[in-house]
Amino acid sequence: MTAAEAVEKIVGVLKEVDGLRPATPVSPETTWLPVDWDGMAVDLSPELVRIRLIATRLPIPPLLDRAAAAVRPVLAGTEWEKARLRLEVTDLDGAAFL
Repeated sequence: MTAAEAVEKIVGVLKEVDGLRPATPVSPETTWLPVDWDGMAVDLSPELVRIRLIATRLPIPPLLDRAAAAVRPVLAGTEWEKARLRLEVTDLDGAAFL
């Protein structure tokens, strides 16, 4: 599996975790660019898989547990299988407080 394929699969399984979404660097001026914005939230290296997320629900720890459980099977059998998984909540959506 290529890095691009792994990122695509990781983003795909994270979309199934209600309460989290990829933290993307989108600004209103750049939304027209044909870029995989969600994929920019994922960094892969043999030592570390880093995923930046925005939480849309509380509490955060159970959301991160579900995200880790969803991502680990995607990494199985790849060069990132033994990498440390770091899930970083970079922002909290205001909807989490409703």
